[in-house]
Amino acid sequence: MLAVMLSGKLREHGVVGAGGAGFPTYVKAQSQVEFVIANGAECEPLIHKDAEIMKHFPGQIVAGMDLMLESTGAKTGKFGVKTKNAESVEALKRHLKSDRMEFTMLGDFYPSGDEYELVYTATGRLIPPAGIPLQVGCVVANVETLYNVHQASQGKPVTETFLSVCGAVKQPKSFWAPVGMTFRELIQAAGGAAVGTNPSGIGVFISGIMMGTLTFDLDDVVTKTTGGLIVLPGDHYLITRRTRSIPEMHHIGKSACDQCSYCTEFCPRYLLGYDVQPHKVMRSLGFTTTGADIWNQWSELCCSCGLCTLYACPEDLYPKEACDQGKTDQRAAGLKFVQKKPVEVHPMKEYRRVPLAQLRKRLHIEEYERETPYEAVKFEPAAVRIKMKQHAGQAAVAVVEEGAKVKKGQVVGRVEEGKLGADVHASIGGKVRRVTAEVVEIVA
Repeated sequence: MLAVMLSGKLREHGVVGAGGAGFPTYVKAQSQVEFVIANGAECEPLIHKDAEIMKHFPGQIVAGMDLMLESTGAKTGKFGVKTKNAESVEALKRHLKSDRMEFTMLGDFYPSGDEYELVYTATGRLIPPAGIPLQVGCVVANVETLYNVHQASQGKPVTETFLSVCGAVKQPKSFWAPVGMTFRELIQAAGGAAVGTNPSGIGVFISGIMMGTLTFDLDDVVTKTTGGLIVLPGDHYLITRRTRSIPEMHHIGKSACDQCSYCTEFCPRYLLGYDVQPHKVMRSLGFTTTGADIWNQWSELCCSCGLCTLYACPEDLYPKEACDQGKTDQRAAGLKFVQKKPVEVHPMKEYRRVPLAQLRKRLHIEEYERETPYEAVKFEPAAVRIKMKQHAGQAAVAVVEEGAKVKKGQVVGRVEEGKLGADVHASIGGKVRRVTAEVVEIVA
């Protein structure tokens, strides 16, 4: 009964995974598992928002964990937090009310926050190839998601996201930002870009350098899953690499890959025992035994963490992008690779971890590594643009019309009953200026 009640509230109040693809949390609340694992690992370079939210809002996070434990029937709740974030750990400990909750201390390496990696570290269990944590009795939720679970139980919908603005900005910081607010306004709240008179301007990595997306559109807006904005000079190494076209990336790989296999040897999923072999995928750039349009199966279980492209490859090639293309082409052809051999952890796994400090040096961003302290900024944007798809599943459909007046927290988009998705809500009060299939714009 509790699971049904909590699940209904989470759906009604638009709670989705805040740390990744935005999977609707109400589905996880309906599960019956042994462990609920809070992901506070935060392994993306430069972003520190999870550490900040745990330091400043530990009570709500622990309360959210408690609700998920009750709903799922889990015996144990585990907080996956890096040992270096001692203040966050102490803050959470002060609010623990049950011996059902404990900590899984993590090293400062990438990608310690990967779901497969975290489940293995916390429980010793290996998720089946292409599987989900539920299959080994686990539910994983980002710490901000648990905060939102608590808020939903109090009748408060998701109208803000907690994020860090960092990199080449004058005052790196973390804060709550209204969903639908522009990147331009948020960068200004961090003192503006610190790139001097650089004629190349700036680029912004959304939610991470390794697994995030790159944009130059400062009028794009924050969603429920935006974990941070990393500002870099427009001529930075990472931006010039990312802005090459996909055909150019593949052409470079075809001409230069010498099959050293470092991309595979450092692959976190390969080291966990999954049959991911980027160096073999790179062979498909030149030839394939299954046809010119079909890439080989060794890309299927790739998690796109980017470590092969941005760290392991000594020639600065693009094995991650080759794997992405391989997955896309195989799915389009209706092919699915199924790993036959059992999942067994590689004996060298513990010795091939990539320290975050070493990764930052490889990425040429060490100069931007700074704290992003939480600041209670009171934003009053003149307008917001609420996207109808901020989550996995089906996009919400607008339920307001142009010219209508709305209040903060009011539903402006609903997902069809019985379909996977999450409702979206107004993040400010005001008047609806524009309604399309993709967005609802509100002016204060």
